[in-house]
Amino acid sequence: MRYEFRITGHVSDTLSHAFPELDHKPASRQTQFYGTVTDEAHLYGLLGRFRDLGLHVEEMRRLPD
Repeated sequence: MRYEFRITGHVSDTLSHAFPELDHKPASRQTQFYGTVTDEAHLYGLLGRFRDLGLHVEEMRRLPD
């Protein structure tokens, strides 16, 4: 499954390295992370990492395969 996460604001390269399994790119007032999520546990792990690093997930969506 592929997912996209839209994070509030610009995420630094240092923080982006906490998500080696995801690609990222800056967008207008957001940073987009996207990539393959292997299962539900992985998805919740990613959401926990975003939270633990103080990053606000504005939107999350599953991408077409």
